[in-house]
Amino acid sequence: MKLEDPIIPVQTAPGMRISDLVREFGGCGFGAGRLAQACDIYEEMLGDGSATKFFGLAGAMVPAGMRNIVSGLIRDGHIDVLVSTGANLVHDIIESLGLPHYKGSEVVDDNVLYREEIDRIYDVYVPELHFTRLEEHLIRVFPDVGEQISIREMLTGIGKSLSDPNSILRAAYECDVPIFCPAVQDSMIGLHAWLYRQTNPLNVDVFADVHEFLDICFESERSGALFVGGGVPKNFILQGTLMTSKGFDYAIQLTTDRPESGGLSGATLDEAKSWGKVKKDAKSVTVYADATITLPILVAAVQSRLNG
Repeated sequence: MKLEDPIIPVQTAPGMRISDLVREFGGCGFGAGRLAQACDIYEEMLGDGSATKFFGLAGAMVPAGMRNIVSGLIRDGHIDVLVSTGANLVHDIIESLGLPHYKGSEVVDDNVLYREEIDRIYDVYVPELHFTRLEEHLIRVFPDVGEQISIREMLTGIGKSLSDPNSILRAAYECDVPIFCPAVQDSMIGLHAWLYRQTNPLNVDVFADVHEFLDICFESERSGALFVGGGVPKNFILQGTLMTSKGFDYAIQLTTDRPESGGLSGATLDEAKSWGKVKKDAKSVTVYADATITLPILVAAVQSRLNG
């Protein structure tokens, strides 16, 4: 075993750019070194004109304040395909209606919050009234999305109904970026769609998206993916390359989950190579840290590099 790369302590300076700080991380071990590697891979991935760029969005990223980063990446042309949990899209709509999430505390009597009709997502609070406004908006939108549609088409219709430029759904609609949400039933969007169809014509074909998504995968010359969290979005994206037998050329995962339990959210990208989902020579890294910290740093550092 050769010892060739000594640890280089981080050196900070007044007025230091975030891209320079991340380069300093490159001489470190642990999470700092992995984040520096992720930035290098992400920069190369965005600069690869032949690579289709997939983005998997899981976890409560929108309630935590990560919404504008995702919509900004869409508008910058850095996301070609977005796969999200339904919850993130629900909260994106809520924000788009001018209904903010609030900073709270995880140290609280939740029975008091229940009586005051405030829902808690760790240390973020959401008034129940926001979900009433969400329902009212969706009920107005569903008649215009069509009667025989895919999940992606339904989400496009919802995005069209929003005017907030920082909305993920609106940005995707304007930039013609498909959003896939294979578990949309597991969200308020899905529940309200189900309630609406009890008395109105609305047939959402859940299999139509698979065909459309696989067409994108088959047509991609090369591909890269950035996974924020894991869950259904990560699996849906990875199974596309499993079907095409191509494998990802670039892959980055930001997660706090661990691999020992066997769950996909913590599974390493090296493990994905055993399935052929990630190429054996792919440039890949998993960063074990809170994505509300690593995602902004990753995006800001790479944006700084790309913009000189």
